[in-house]
Amino acid sequence: MATMKIKKGDTVKVIAGKDKGKEGKVLEVLGNKVIVENINMISKHTKPNQSSPKGGILRQEAPIDSSNVMYVHKGTVTRIGFKTVEGKKGPKKVRIAKSTGEVID
Repeated sequence: MATMKIKKGDTVKVIAGKDKGKEGKVLEVLGNKVIVENINMISKHTKPNQSSPKGGILRQEAPIDSSNVMYVHKGTVTRIGFKTVEGKKGPKKVRIAKSTGEVID
């Protein structure tokens, strides 16, 4: 499997689907899907249990495919590429913004 280009904590913009145009922070990466803060909200019906004695309807984020989001770098969306840079402990693979060529992390 290829390396995932989106990581936890990244700011992304939705480019397809019902939440197109919205931005948010990635909360979790699940294989080829991501959970983004306040994006793709669903209503989940829960029975009463020890953690929530009343039960009821909960609003929570659902996973969205990673192909439907783009990384936001300095206010603009960009694709992500990889480059190897020389470091203290030898070569290291880093993410770069394709639009500017700057190292992301």
